[in-house]
Amino acid sequence: MLRFSLSRAGYLSSSPARFFRVWFDYADAALSSAKRKTGWYPKTYVKAVAMSRKPKKAYKASGDSVGGVRLLSGGNPQIAKADGDAPVQAYISAMPGWKSDVGRRLDSLIERTAPDVRKAVRWNSPWYGIEGEGWFLSYHVFTRYVKVTFLNGAELDPVPPGSGKDPDSRWVDIYEGELDESQMEDWVQQSAAIPGWKGFDTL
Repeated sequence: MLRFSLSRAGYLSSSPARFFRVWFDYADAALSSAKRKTGWYPKTYVKAVAMSRKPKKAYKASGDSVGGVRLLSGGNPQIAKADGDAPVQAYISAMPGWKSDVGRRLDSLIERTAPDVRKAVRWNSPWYGIEGEGWFLSYHVFTRYVKVTFLNGAELDPVPPGSGKDPDSRWVDIYEGELDESQMEDWVQQSAAIPGWKGFDTL
């Protein structure tokens, strides 16, 4: 009966996550009826429902802070959305440990290589772009490295090693003592000279 009802509702052909949410709804209704009649719930069901209803947080805080700036999961500084150099410098100052030095070197290298660069902070990450061309670079702190993403990285030579679902973006993970400034400068020079990502404003 349950399979027939879900099939008619079209849920057996949908995503597994949606199927199980609907299955829980059906099971919840059925067991609630049983509870009213018999006063009994299976213990495994009670535990499963309790786990499924735990609240989720958008960001997990590390519990640490640097200079009054809250650090999120992985030690990434939480900086409010803003445009200009000031929020980027606030982010760099709050990068924990050796990562702050990497941030300062990256920022200086980008300014030197692309003098007309524009800056902003979005989604707790610094962004760099060229007016009229879009955003070409961003970086983000993780526990063991700093991830530098080129939004048009697929067009760079050599192509940065990291890749994902986005066909255009490529990235490199910088571990302690491993920032190759010569290679980074070459990538920045190339990336700033070609159209970037125009996702959150017109630049």
